[in-house]
Amino acid sequence: MSFDNLSLNFREVDPGLSKQEAIEEASRCLYCYDAPCIKACPTGIDIPAFIKKIASGNVKGSAKTIMSANPVGASCARVCPTEELCEGACVLNHSTKPIMIGNLQRYATDWAIHNNIQLFKRKENNGKTVAIVGGGPAGLSAARELALLGYEVTIFEAEEKAGGLNTYGIVSFRLPQSISYWEVQQVENLNVEIRTNTRVGKDISPQEIIDGFDAVLLAIGMSAVPDLNIEGEQLKGVYDAIDFVKKTKTEEITDQYKGKKIAVIGAGNTAIDAATCSVRLGAENVKILYRRTIEEMTAYDFEYEFAKQDGVEFRWLTAPKRIIGNEAGEVIAIECVKMTLGQPGADGRRRPAPIEGSEFTLEVDGVIKAIGQSRYVELMEAFGLKHEDGVLIVQPTTFQTSNDKIFACGDVIFGKGQGEAMVVSAAQQGKESAASIHQLLSNME
Repeated sequence: MSFDNLSLNFREVDPGLSKQEAIEEASRCLYCYDAPCIKACPTGIDIPAFIKKIASGNVKGSAKTIMSANPVGASCARVCPTEELCEGACVLNHSTKPIMIGNLQRYATDWAIHNNIQLFKRKENNGKTVAIVGGGPAGLSAARELALLGYEVTIFEAEEKAGGLNTYGIVSFRLPQSISYWEVQQVENLNVEIRTNTRVGKDISPQEIIDGFDAVLLAIGMSAVPDLNIEGEQLKGVYDAIDFVKKTKTEEITDQYKGKKIAVIGAGNTAIDAATCSVRLGAENVKILYRRTIEEMTAYDFEYEFAKQDGVEFRWLTAPKRIIGNEAGEVIAIECVKMTLGQPGADGRRRPAPIEGSEFTLEVDGVIKAIGQSRYVELMEAFGLKHEDGVLIVQPTTFQTSNDKIFACGDVIFGKGQGEAMVVSAAQQGKESAASIHQLLSNME
């Protein structure tokens, strides 16, 4: 990997299929009746239909089939764990190899992006208004569905650009911002108003939103990475993984990490992104420290393989004990302790415990925290909504909160057995929330 121009390291890794490759791959599909791949897709994309349209040369029709079912289908073509979902269910797994559904989905949506195609048209305004707090995958999906039903939709987005995780939280070499921007534009072109740089609770109050709209949807996602609660956490060189990845997508790429040693705490997808970003920023050595084993790791298998190819080192059953700094307040090392796994906890995973006397020290120049995310509890409570340890409580079929006028979907309801933390799941919840809002407001006529 070249460090002469680090920005090149953040170009998309996978070039995608050529037209000929796409047609040949599409022609392998059996176009199954009652296809298992459709059932395995959380958004229920008619996969045989969109693949057949590629094979017949109707790429616009293919893209529309995909995006009709999944309003963030271009992003999902790149970030979905397809080997666990649609491709994992492909009947060809039993004989040859599965159809490259994700790559074909990307081919069709990339064609629509490159040809600047607007796939949908708004219906006539029905006079009802809906506010959506959060412009990530869940919020955008709901906004698209509601706009197609004729609702006047306003999205309140705290960041400079909408798109949420897809815009700011997934590394550029897997998901370029241009893809997310196109999906946002598809929604905005349906006359959805997106008020960016607008933080609810600061720039507009929750009560103003409740009073000013016929229905409200909270799709606020999650917040910053929580503290490790260990000594040395405030030293210069300790980073929040979410902010770390975001900076690689919003600021100029520099060589400030060239030759450095980085430790990443955690083993989820964000930890992998932080580690692979560090490599591309020129880090000499990158270690992921995880207090459990590979079996409990929450990162997708393809993310893990990707990190290993980048030379990322994994230290299992290893937990940070304290971060060590020099007189200038800069990180110079991290003291760790070896762990052992005991009995399963409430989440089904075995509980880690430190092994007495197993402490050791690693020389590092930076530490990146990637141990999950905290929640916007204050905002939930400002809306007067019931939650359980920061997980918003909703009706499982309608996504209604403790206030019948307010709905919620996406990461804000993830946890406590509710939902899955995937972009594609957030998109589906956005669609289902929109349907519930439509039913509520239709019954009020």
